[in-house]
Amino acid sequence: MSADRRVLVTGGAGFIGSHVCERLIASGWKVRCMDDLTTGHRSNIQALEGGHFSFVEADIRDASALRAALEGIDRVVHLAALGSVPRSIADPLASESVNLTGTLQLFTEARAAGVERVVYASSSSVYGDSASLPKREGEEGRPLSPYAVTKAMNEAYALLHHRLFDLRTIGLRFFNVFGERQDPAGPYAAAIPRFVEALFAHRPPKVHGDGAQTRDFTYVKNAAQAVERALTTDDDRAFGSVFNIAYGERTDLLQLIALIRELAAQLDPAIATIGVEHGPPRSGDVQDSLADITRAREVLGFDPDHDLRQGLERALQWYRLLQA
Repeated sequence: MSADRRVLVTGGAGFIGSHVCERLIASGWKVRCMDDLTTGHRSNIQALEGGHFSFVEADIRDASALRAALEGIDRVVHLAALGSVPRSIADPLASESVNLTGTLQLFTEARAAGVERVVYASSSSVYGDSASLPKREGEEGRPLSPYAVTKAMNEAYALLHHRLFDLRTIGLRFFNVFGERQDPAGPYAAAIPRFVEALFAHRPPKVHGDGAQTRDFTYVKNAAQAVERALTTDDDRAFGSVFNIAYGERTDLLQLIALIRELAAQLDPAIATIGVEHGPPRSGDVQDSLADITRAREVLGFDPDHDLRQGLERALQWYRLLQA
């Protein structure tokens, strides 16, 4: 990679974004990170600052700030969003404003700035009520949450910008990403950090429903690899397309908790006997999820190299330090 290649990473101080910034810098990119720190944290990127990394604190809905951030940029990784299905149900207008209006603003300004390519985050939530497994691109269902609606619309706008304006867009449908720097705090924390935090605090982790629901958990470094592959591919089939990004295996929530408990007990033996608390099912959640990642492998060269156990082992070490 040429040393003068410049990329803007929106949402770069967030959980996934900080890992993407880290990987791209290691690959020789000059990285400009844009984040309003609503859900991101400056501490996630402190180790990167200086050299080939710069930070801009701004909201992607601020057209002038976005325009300035895009100056001299060759390619964009767009990760800025308000995540969480429950958050979107509680405040659909906020999700629409950031995830949809903000993304359309990004596509518009990127095109005006002459950006070569935009790689953007979509979500497995676009499969909605489709019961088919594994999930394959082209077999989407009806959205089950406002968050899913925004991601489906992002994909539609990306395709239009590719067809109408020749903006090279590539969408990545992330499936349940987890790992270091995923915040366990707050009402909208994801399942794995919530389970880990509870176990390290010697509390039973709470499951919504019977725990039989399944997910394709994706370690964050696999996700970062996918972003880099999408950013650099020369395969014309990638442009205007979307790809499933996952490991390609499904695990139910009770199996997940058992594995976390097993690994965490190696760090704190008292965890081995902690049980599980069950609560009512959560609105907007899908029952089962498993990705077919064949197209990402064939077109992007995506090759996930960390399975669930390996990712959890790394993540637990980080969470243990956070608890200390």
